[in-house]
Amino acid sequence: MNSKLHSYVPRLLEADIISSLKETPVTAIIGPRQCGKTTLARHIASKSKPDSVVHLDLERAADQRKLSDAEWFLSRQAGKLVILDEIQRVPDLFTTLRVLADDADHRYRFLVLGSASPELLRQSSESLAGRIRYHELTPLLWQECVAAGMKDFEQHWIRGGFPGSLLASSDSSSMAWRESFSRTFLEKDVAYLGVGASPELMGRLWRMLAHHHGQLLNSARLGQALGVTHTTVRKYIGILTQNFMLRILEPFRVNLEKRLIKSPKVYLRDTGVLHGLLEIEGMDDLLGHPVVGASWEGWCIEQICAALPGWRASFVRTSNGEEIDLLMERGRQRLAFEFKASISPQLTRGCVTMLKDVAPNHAWVVCPIAKGWDMRDGVTVASIEEVLSSLKNKQV
Repeated sequence: MNSKLHSYVPRLLEADIISSLKETPVTAIIGPRQCGKTTLARHIASKSKPDSVVHLDLERAADQRKLSDAEWFLSRQAGKLVILDEIQRVPDLFTTLRVLADDADHRYRFLVLGSASPELLRQSSESLAGRIRYHELTPLLWQECVAAGMKDFEQHWIRGGFPGSLLASSDSSSMAWRESFSRTFLEKDVAYLGVGASPELMGRLWRMLAHHHGQLLNSARLGQALGVTHTTVRKYIGILTQNFMLRILEPFRVNLEKRLIKSPKVYLRDTGVLHGLLEIEGMDDLLGHPVVGASWEGWCIEQICAALPGWRASFVRTSNGEEIDLLMERGRQRLAFEFKASISPQLTRGCVTMLKDVAPNHAWVVCPIAKGWDMRDGVTVASIEEVLSSLKNKQV
C-alpha cells in the first residue's frame, strides 16, 4: 500500500461542497457510515479559523446536551460554520435549521452529515425544501486514490473503498474490518432506522444478494428462499439501497423493436463489502470464485457512475441474451461499456449486434490491463484508468 494514502485523500466533491457552503444556508453530505464524511468535513473546516467552526457529534451525549435548547444554542453561532455530524440521531433539528436558514441577514451556515436513512430524507425534505443542497459521498473512488499516489487497482477492487478496509495493514485486517462493518450495520444501524426491519432477515437477504451480485433482480424468488413475501423483500432492498449498500441498475427502455428484459439488475456498491460477505479475503481467492466477472463489472460501474454525475445509467439485455453491461446517457450523448475480467477480451456476436442497434457515441471494453487498444471502429479496449481519463478530458 502506498504510504501517501495514509494522509488525507482529496475528494472529488470537495470543491462542490465548498461552493455549496457559500451559496446555500444548509449543505448536506450523505453517504454510508465510515466512508469519510467526517474526515472531509474536518478538512474543509481546517480552511477556516478554529474559533469560527463549531463541530457537534450527535452520537456523543455531551454534544446532544448542548442542543437541549437547540434554537438558543445554534442562534449563538452566527457567522460560524456549524457541523452537525450524524444528524439523523436528532431529526427534530431540521425544524430549527429551517428557522435559522431563513435569517434575513444570511448569518448562518450549516454542514450536516448523515446516512441517507428514510427518516433523514423525510425530515429534511419537509423542513428544508429550497434551503438545502445534497452531496452524496461514496467510499474512496479509484480515481481519488490514483490522484493520491496509489497504483495497485487490485487492492482497491478486492478491499473496496471504505478507508478502514482499504488502508488496513494486511488482507486479513481488511477482512476483519469489513466483517465488523457489516455486523455493526445489521445490529446497530438497521435497528436504528425505525422501519421495523429484522437485522437477522436483513443479514440473510444481504448475503443472498451477494451471491446474486450483477444478476437480474427477482424479488419473488428471493422471497421464496427466505420464507417471506416479495413485498418484504422489496422493502428490505429499498432500505439497503437508501443506505448506499446496493445499486439497482434499471434496464434500457427505448424501443429497439426487440424484446428487452424489463427487470433491473442488483449490485452491492462496494466490492470490499461484497467480498467480505462471500468470505473472499485476497486476490487469489477472488480469481478462483464464480463471482469474479460480476465483481469486476460492479467495481467498474461504481467508478464510471461517479465520474459521470447527472448521467442516466442503465443496461440492455434482450430475451435472446444480447447484452450491453452499462449505458450512460445525458441529452443526446450515449456511451456504452462492456466489462471483461480478462486480459484478452472478445465481444460476443450478440454484444456487437446490440452496439449497432443502440448506436453509442463510443464504446469501451474495460479490462484489468495496463494499456488498451482499438478493437474496431468506435470500440476501444481500455483499462479503467484510461476510461476515467477519457471521461475526465471529454475524449468521447
